[in-house]
Amino acid sequence: MTGTPLLSPEEDTRIREGIASAVLGAPEGLTESLEHDPEGYLRLVAATRAGAEETSRLLHVAVQGARAAGHSWDTIGRLLGVSRQAAQQRFAAKGGTVPEGSSERRILTPLTAFNEMAALTEAGLDRWELVGYGPLYHAVEASDRQWEYRRVPLAVAGRRRRMEADGWTEVGSGHFPWSYFKRPLNSSVNKG
Repeated sequence: MTGTPLLSPEEDTRIREGIASAVLGAPEGLTESLEHDPEGYLRLVAATRAGAEETSRLLHVAVQGARAAGHSWDTIGRLLGVSRQAAQQRFAAKGGTVPEGSSERRILTPLTAFNEMAALTEAGLDRWELVGYGPLYHAVEASDRQWEYRRVPLAVAGRRRRMEADGWTEVGSGHFPWSYFKRPLNSSVNKG
């Protein structure tokens, strides 16, 4: 990690303002209710709690992603303003288990954001269907057909509907910052 900040002050401000805007804007009429309704402040506490839980979850997943990309606990700890040991104690995966399945299941591991799509492409061509994933791994099961896979950012609005219209099926519910999709090879929907 270099001594250069990874986010500019403007980027940091945009993130903070975006989170505040989401917390204030998601509950219908919350901002207006703060002017006249004491219950509005309780709704603000509930909305802020939901935002804090989600940002905490995202931080955990982002740290797992950084580890999967090969970054050390020391580097991550410095970025978070804590020691290597404190970062590892707080964010290390706690005995994650791979879902059980048939004897025709394989676990592709260790994977990173940089090599997972190549591994999935190869597995799909070899008739392995993606059925699950987690930090550093993808679970695939034997299939009678070839598969293709896509990884897309979670934040792209409307992407899921477009992909489903093109015959893609989402695998799981997303793994920040990505969603994973699969479809049988050569099954694209032709739009005329």
